[in-house]
Amino acid sequence: MREELIIAGFGGQGIMFTGTLLSQAAMIEGKFVTYFPSYGAEVRGGTANCSVTIADTIIGSPVITSPDSLIILNKPSLDKFSPRLKKGGLLVLNSTLIEDEIKESNRQVVHIPATDIAEKIGQIKVANIVALGKYLAIRKIVSQESIFQALEALLTGKKKELLELNRKALAAGFEYQ
Repeated sequence: MREELIIAGFGGQGIMFTGTLLSQAAMIEGKFVTYFPSYGAEVRGGTANCSVTIADTIIGSPVITSPDSLIILNKPSLDKFSPRLKKGGLLVLNSTLIEDEIKESNRQVVHIPATDIAEKIGQIKVANIVALGKYLAIRKIVSQESIFQALEALLTGKKKELLELNRKALAAGFEYQ
């Protein structure tokens, strides 16, 4: 098993947190992981992306040229990364911010209104976790339980109050049809 994923959006959308969370969950399960963040020049409001590789064997490089999956939260990231997605790959799109109706015969495209769902839950800042939930419902690369354990490990101190919100966001994405 080997999954190469790029998560991309604007700075401030929790892109790096999503990659860190997924990486932590994979490590909890004893998998090999690489995590490679990349920030745009502006950081908040600029572009941001991270690459996560999860495998059952040692990973030689964190660089991903042709990902198996993409989680894309904004249109500029879609334009930049979608041409690199492998045939047969998975593209999870935040349809709240990406209005294009994308249909491809050789890739699985999933439209989820992640920002709208997050707003209904109570905080648009968890749109990243909603999208992650949908990705995990399809790929099943790590269990929800491992993600919950990783959330508990990462959201400590004052951030602990965000734990339940993130659990709800994950579940909403996982259950979205």
